Amino acid sequence: MATTQPLGSTPPLERLLTQVNRRYFLRTGTLAAATGALVLTGCQDHPAVIPPAGTVDLGSGDVGILNYAYALEQLEAAFYTMAVQMPFAGMTMEEKSILTDIRDHEIAHREFFKAALGAAAIPGLEVNFSSIDFNSRDSVLKAARIFEDTGVAAYNGAGKLISSRDYLLLAGKIVSVEARHAAIIRELILPNTSYFASEDVIDMNGLDKATPPSMILPAVQPFVKTPLSGANLPK
Repeated sequence: MATTQPLGSTPPLERLLTQVNRRYFLRTGTLAAATGALVLTGCQDHPAVIPPAGTVDLGSGDVGILNYAYALEQLEAAFYTMAVQMPFAGMTMEEKSILTDIRDHEIAHREFFKAALGAAAIPGLEVNFSSIDFNSRDSVLKAARIFEDTGVAAYNGAGKLISSRDYLLLAGKIVSVEARHAAIIRELILPNTSYFASEDVIDMNGLDKATPPSMILPAVQPFVKTPLSGANLPK
């Protein structure tokens, strides 16, 4: 298994977020402005579906897809924050280092989408992790595997729905990180085996599976108290 940085060398969250802000905002420059333009111009060619009261509508067009990704990153960031704050019984320093690194990545992704979306961002979601026993290694790693595999499949499935090449490039960069997370979590579960890329996530052509929002949202809804609607997302 690949070695990881010692726990003490993990960059502070403030430094990590500063690097993300510089890399994605200052170098791309127009991301937030482009998002605002999408909001103003509407982004959809069919009547909007009005979700039930109390439901968070992710929106339409590229803004809707960014909110979709933002919702998933909120879920993952919240999960890993709890996993690090409440270490499972017998957690090793290596395992804590890995989970801490993943937590910091997910928080950076979450904050990126929040800043990029600006006023178009959905509100913070209330999570529900009652089905996860954070004192159990098996329970935590199983949940982590589900979240990471789902995240990779979700980004892959949403890629064809993104109109902006800039957003597609960013999504491609993020999904590659999520795939690294998925691989290391699977290595922790079954070390030194082919489980890191087994047939449940990789097809016969050696490609990651892609899952549309219409299947991802129902799968993650049990972990989110806030009802989510992707009815206006691109199809």
